[in-house]
Amino acid sequence: MVKRKVWAGAMTGALMLSLLSGCGGAGNTNQAAEGNGAAAPEAGGPNTGSGENLNLRLYTYGTEEAYNWKHTLEAYKKVEPNVTVELVQLSEKGDTQEAFKKLDLEAASSAQMDILMFSDAAGYAQRVALGMAEPLDEFIAKDGYKVEEDYKVDTHLDGKVYALPGKFNPWYVLLNKNHLDEAGLEVPKDWTWDDFADYAQKLTKGEGAQKRYGTYFHGPQAGGWMEFLKLKLENQPQNAEFLKADGTSNLDDPNFKETLELRLRMEKEDQSSVPYTDMISQKLAYRTQFFNESASMLLIGSWMNTEIGGTDKVPLNFNVAVAPFPKNKPGDENGLTPVTTDYVAVAAKSEHKEAAYKFVRWYTTEGQLVQGKNIPAWSKVTSDQVTGIIDTILSGTKNPEKVDKESLVATLVASKASAIIPPATYQSEVYKAINEEYEKMILGNQDVDTTVKNSQERVNKIIDANKK
Repeated sequence: MVKRKVWAGAMTGALMLSLLSGCGGAGNTNQAAEGNGAAAPEAGGPNTGSGENLNLRLYTYGTEEAYNWKHTLEAYKKVEPNVTVELVQLSEKGDTQEAFKKLDLEAASSAQMDILMFSDAAGYAQRVALGMAEPLDEFIAKDGYKVEEDYKVDTHLDGKVYALPGKFNPWYVLLNKNHLDEAGLEVPKDWTWDDFADYAQKLTKGEGAQKRYGTYFHGPQAGGWMEFLKLKLENQPQNAEFLKADGTSNLDDPNFKETLELRLRMEKEDQSSVPYTDMISQKLAYRTQFFNESASMLLIGSWMNTEIGGTDKVPLNFNVAVAPFPKNKPGDENGLTPVTTDYVAVAAKSEHKEAAYKFVRWYTTEGQLVQGKNIPAWSKVTSDQVTGIIDTILSGTKNPEKVDKESLVATLVASKASAIIPPATYQSEVYKAINEEYEKMILGNQDVDTTVKNSQERVNKIIDANKK
């Protein structure tokens, strides 16, 4: 069972947890829900009918630009006229690390909290362990559905559900189409990591400060963005994480070592990826690296859909195409990729848990279509609705005509998640340890074999220390 802490003792744990928070991404413009038939009452729940006016506070890292909050919350007001959902913006930049720190401090205070949004699985699991989120199983049973059937992401932790998933953001590869054309390269529809490395080498151009790299990897860093150390694990149907479903280490999987070798080869031998030291010392931003044409390919989550056509802040001056997450071998299943979601929870200390749950259920179903910023994790969404969302998203960018829509749609439709492994409550400790060992390797202080060995030993110690 998940250990639940009392609120009076949460301050120390929250402050410590803030230092371990990983960095995630924000989401992906405005479409009314259509063609949902009788699903609305089931998803959103009936009007409260009590006449009582409630104010619910929603804590989120999501910005207005990325989440269309004003329109979304106004739409909910039409569903529940007696309920006002107040937005508590934790980061104006959508910085999830900053948001997690502020959320932890708020949770340890006397502030009213009703609805919480977590940006990644590890952060979700850690905050469940701190007792921040209320189990939703009774509400779900009353509504008569199963999370693993109604959603594409299973959010169970130790047999209980503490959050429902919002968006369904598969990872993909953004490509500078102009650079591809210049190098005589086609937009990949089905490719391997060897192909990816070959493309990166052919797209690399110039020297010194003006050098253009084939690709940019935005991680790992500070125990976050760990997707970049699981490249050859994440496209497998099973065991796509550092830990297996039974809680044991998965670092003896050859694909972990091969991921390290790929990163080392591309940076040190091919010199086709932006150096890790540059990313850390210069605090590089992945948007800048791609849109300023410093890197020709960017492996990233599809929360970027709202930006790939260019925005006021980050204009687009070239043509963009999209390719699927690379495979390990040509014969492997196509489309398997990491998937990110928002974990939307009811705060354990909320005094209006049922009303908060009704909003969470509505937001993760009908609300996702109203918001129109992301492909929803709700499995009841039709393919026509998905295409409509994509059209709406691109129409909200500055230069949608510069985006190869065909490659984007094909990649999104083909994408699918590996079997979900519920994160351990100590997952951020695992991430931090592996990140530190990787840094030793990429900075030239130890070889690949030593990195694998040390990572295995440290992770096994963490697992043993947390056995119940």
